[in-house]
Amino acid sequence: MLLALALDALGEPPTPVHPVVWMGNYLRWARRQWRGQTPGPQLAEGAAGWALGAGLAAGAGLAAARWPWWGQGALLKPLLARKALFDAVAEVGAALERNDLPEARRLLSWHLVSRDTSQLSASEVAGAAIESLAENLSDSVVAPLLAYRVGGLPLAAAYRLTNTADAMWGYRSGELEWAGKVAARADDLLNLAPARLTALYALLASGGRGWRVWAQDHRRTTSPNAGHPMSAFAGALDIRLDKRGVYILNAAGHEPGVADLRRALGLARTTLRLAVLALLVMPDV
Repeated sequence: MLLALALDALGEPPTPVHPVVWMGNYLRWARRQWRGQTPGPQLAEGAAGWALGAGLAAGAGLAAARWPWWGQGALLKPLLARKALFDAVAEVGAALERNDLPEARRLLSWHLVSRDTSQLSASEVAGAAIESLAENLSDSVVAPLLAYRVGGLPLAAAYRLTNTADAMWGYRSGELEWAGKVAARADDLLNLAPARLTALYALLASGGRGWRVWAQDHRRTTSPNAGHPMSAFAGALDIRLDKRGVYILNAAGHEPGVADLRRALGLARTTLRLAVLALLVMPDV
């Protein structure tokens, strides 16, 4: 795990050899095979596509599990996205510091969120970046590390395939309403523990300042998991995270700004250090 995190500082592997790119290519191919026109067949096709992909990913991980520790560390690295996440959030913050709101909106949409950002205020851009930082710290860093610690490369690879499938298929619209449901529910299940652990370590990193906000607000999001790290960050930083018409976390907090974005990055780094330490000393299961 430590080697994977160290290698992550070097950036991402080239696209042609990136395992997550292969997973995305597979998921696009699987989607092109769908023919179902009604909920039942759509659900079955999506479930089969996810199950096959997760099985292939786990099989590849199992084949590589015989490698020495340094080989496993090298293969675990592309299943993480620590540097990419922190860099993306920092880029949004740099644009806000230059008072370049259009560029901050563009970077937010390009790197971090799928919603329309064209009408967001500077405070909303900062808040959305902090929300994404908190949620993806769990999904893209803590979760694959925990999966590796519990089930080695097979579980870590299957987790990353599932999380990628949720990102690509997990939308409640059109053909994805039913076809993406199994992948989305599998992702929810696999993220139950990482989301809560990330929230716990964020609270510990802040000296417990966000405890009340987390306890009150972690259920306010539509996701069963995202509200945990996001509300913990909102409370720890004493900021209001407001996604228009969807949820408000820590309503009594102040509107986030550039300084809070920098503080959030510091909190994320400390949270990750605590999480990695806990995983290193965790008994074998």
